[in-house]
Amino acid sequence: MTSQEFEKSIQAGSIPLLCYLYGDEPFLLERCVERILSITVDPGFRDFNFNLFYGNESKGVDILNAAMTLPMFCERRTVLVRRADALRSEELETLLPYINNPSESTCLIFTGTKTDQRKKFFQEIKKRGELVEYKKIYEAKLGDFIKGEARLKEREIEPAAVGLLSAMIGNNLQELSSQIEKLAIYTGQRKRITIDDVKTIASDSKAFTVFELCRFVGMRDMRNAVKSLDTLFRDGEQAPAIIGALARHSRQLWRVRELLNRNAIQGEISREAGINPYFLQEIIVQAKKFSVPDLKKLIEELHVCDMASKSGGNPHAILHQLLFRICLNQTEN
Repeated sequence: MTSQEFEKSIQAGSIPLLCYLYGDEPFLLERCVERILSITVDPGFRDFNFNLFYGNESKGVDILNAAMTLPMFCERRTVLVRRADALRSEELETLLPYINNPSESTCLIFTGTKTDQRKKFFQEIKKRGELVEYKKIYEAKLGDFIKGEARLKEREIEPAAVGLLSAMIGNNLQELSSQIEKLAIYTGQRKRITIDDVKTIASDSKAFTVFELCRFVGMRDMRNAVKSLDTLFRDGEQAPAIIGALARHSRQLWRVRELLNRNAIQGEISREAGINPYFLQEIIVQAKKFSVPDLKKLIEELHVCDMASKSGGNPHAILHQLLFRICLNQTEN
């Protein structure tokens, strides 16, 4: 069962007796757990009917005993095991009899980042319950996520606003959801979120400043690029995040430059590079300021900067020197 199918079944009121949720997208995973808990745990009887364990510090027998305990004053007991991928093999063996015959009055939830589906424990969960993976949402699918978050707030969001949020924040789903929450409050009774709304709400955020930095670097606008970089360091942004954003933008420019070299039409460039049409023309202008070898060299230099900043170098000086080389077209040989 996919994560989307699983969540639809939860929304329809179908709560499994047993599930293991895992993957590299913690925001969606944790939100699903909270939805399950909101249905299965009566706040008035939480102390009686809810047990929380951590796999790195729990024994299988304790989890087993909790899952087999009858609920008090309610129809169901809920047992949540976080960091379940840290449970030792012997603890998983202890739990196997319960996995093969789960209690009808307990909802047992495991969460983790990974599974070893060669082990009988996971094979049996897949047979008796639900083994659900939450995969990282990549950039091509971010638009659907943003629009979905807006719908949850009973809002529509225009395509340009979707593109700006996606470009600013990337696949940090928690931050994207937070921005949609702010936008819903800001727009009040108005049901449509515009790009101007996004600019207003995000104008003082680190994400917007990083976005602006990438834009200025792409335009080889040294004055404004340095100004944005200084603002980010003043506000406490860390060098790896800045370098990561510049690397993503450089890879995007590289892809667009390659497509331009093939004489691709704008629709093809937008589709192949995953760029919102609203931003395409500006990205094309930026890409034309670089050759493919320029961009390859830039990405290599960003990697060197990343290693240097993590090895005791001065991140502020390292990034300033890189901006000078990029914007003044003085890349190193």
